[in-house]
Amino acid sequence: MASSIIVRPLAGSLGAEVFGVNLSGELDPSTVAQIRRAFHEYLVIFFREQDASDNDLAHFARYFGELAVLPPHRQHPGSLPELLIIDKKPEDALVFGWEWHSDTTHLEIPPLGSVLAARILPPVGGDTLFANQYMAYDTLSDGMKTMLAGLRAVHANGHILASLEAEDVLAQGQGYGSHTTLSAVHPVIRTHPETGKKALFVNSLHTERFEDMTVAESAPLLRFLFEHSTRPEFTCRFRWAPGSIAFWDNRCCQHLALDDYPGQRRLMHRVQLRGTRPV
Repeated sequence: MASSIIVRPLAGSLGAEVFGVNLSGELDPSTVAQIRRAFHEYLVIFFREQDASDNDLAHFARYFGELAVLPPHRQHPGSLPELLIIDKKPEDALVFGWEWHSDTTHLEIPPLGSVLAARILPPVGGDTLFANQYMAYDTLSDGMKTMLAGLRAVHANGHILASLEAEDVLAQGQGYGSHTTLSAVHPVIRTHPETGKKALFVNSLHTERFEDMTVAESAPLLRFLFEHSTRPEFTCRFRWAPGSIAFWDNRCCQHLALDDYPGQRRLMHRVQLRGTRPV
């Protein structure tokens, strides 16, 4: 007999906690369908008190798509090739995901979404914020929507590399990435391939300028869009606990990892799902 999950919204904008699911076991098709509906409705869903191994994370993610294999320089010896280990040590200067962003939009095909599990947490702090990019689009004026409809933006990893270099992180060989600058061009307004809804698709960590415009020319409008897309009323905040797992849709929400636990360690394990080219 198929089980029914319990979904409890976390905020008015996005986010919900899902109960009645064991992510370390097999899921029947009805349960997967219910989780998929919650994922599409709330953009990011959370599971509490899970005893899920790294293999369990990968198995759960595969119900929703194909895993994205990490580049060799991000793979951890002895772990799954798809497993990203995010280890903020007490002495580290920067936290992974320190600015509002959608994951790796500097790639031609950014990931569909991510499944993130807490392994080691600070006693206090280390929450993650999420922002609804459907709402960011819907609340723009008709004139702004019309202007943005034909625009494309250049996304790159140069800002990340510059920040890591400034903090001497790259020199320490902590595996954040190679020194190669990558970039891709994406529409400013993205249509979700499954829901058909429109979402704002720029972020302060990766988006550098509009296509065929200079950085200076692009800056005023991008600054407005960055601030607008993360307005407090578009967000939810998740407080991690041992056994917590988050599953978010990278196509229609941004996230931010708070760096408010100096001198403490925070270890997270993540797998990503292969996406499709933004349109």
